[in-house]
Amino acid sequence: MTPDPRDVGPVPVGDWDRAVGLISSADEIALACHISPDGDALGSMLALGMALRAAGRRVTASFGERRFRVPRLLRFLPGQELLSEPDAYPAAPELMITFDAPTVERLGVLAGNAARARELVVLDHHPSNTGFGTLNLVDPGAAATVALAEELIHRLGLPVDKAIATCLYAGLVTDTGSFRHSSTTPEAHLMAARLVATGLNPEEIARELWDRSPFGYLRVLGAVLDRVVLEPEVGGGLVWTSVTRADRAAYGLPYDELEGIIDVIRRTEEADMAVVLKEDDDGAWQVSTRSKGAVDVARVCAALGGGGHTKAAGFTSHLPVEQTMASLRALL
Repeated sequence: MTPDPRDVGPVPVGDWDRAVGLISSADEIALACHISPDGDALGSMLALGMALRAAGRRVTASFGERRFRVPRLLRFLPGQELLSEPDAYPAAPELMITFDAPTVERLGVLAGNAARARELVVLDHHPSNTGFGTLNLVDPGAAATVALAEELIHRLGLPVDKAIATCLYAGLVTDTGSFRHSSTTPEAHLMAARLVATGLNPEEIARELWDRSPFGYLRVLGAVLDRVVLEPEVGGGLVWTSVTRADRAAYGLPYDELEGIIDVIRRTEEADMAVVLKEDDDGAWQVSTRSKGAVDVARVCAALGGGGHTKAAGFTSHLPVEQTMASLRALL
């Protein structure tokens, strides 16, 4: 018999079987992804949520932010009627499943709910995952968390329709950078083929994710690029910039529109590492880092309280920009 291409990875078969058993016996399943959800986090959660709902299961889904709002770029994803605000989330879930969160802190205000859950299943692909669940389905070799969500849906014996496939595909293409990043594996392409075969439109998904921005984004991008700094002597070359609340306020640009800026400055040929500091609505700096390979940014960000992947990671800083950058340079 030809092996199923999904039947790969370091997660033991017994752990998959236990996850299936927990889901099958639960009266209600509470799903949660990390705060400031990206395509992988929200896509994997909504995909499993829709598959379970179609099977007649009671499902709650959320992410732990008081300013509960799906990023504009992801509002095309189906299944968002499953979402509820954190205040409506079960206080002590019988079964809670998290998506794309390497630490319990990344669950935001739902971290307490996770601590009180009878069973906590963690789906993730971050090498920095701390194993905070009672059952951890973590595969650092997976291209994205949606690969683990697809595997779980498959093991539950549930079908993947066009709507579910759209959520999975969105997570796959965002986390692989449209199959440009080193996380792109043969399995990632096989997964893409399975999903496209459901009838989804890759062109429409790409347009929603990358080819639409409000005019204010261009004005903010211009201001941000005007203050970009290149430090060729630091860590194989460092290029960085910052985006303030004032930058965004001048053009009415929401915080979640800033995601693509790091992909612009990382193109700098003279720098291995790119950094963007984004001031959120509470005044904290959300720091995104990217590396072309000379620097393990996951280790750097972990030392500063964050985490992620070898070539893409982040952390939160409550220090001014220059102090934050000084801490980062010291590690490099």
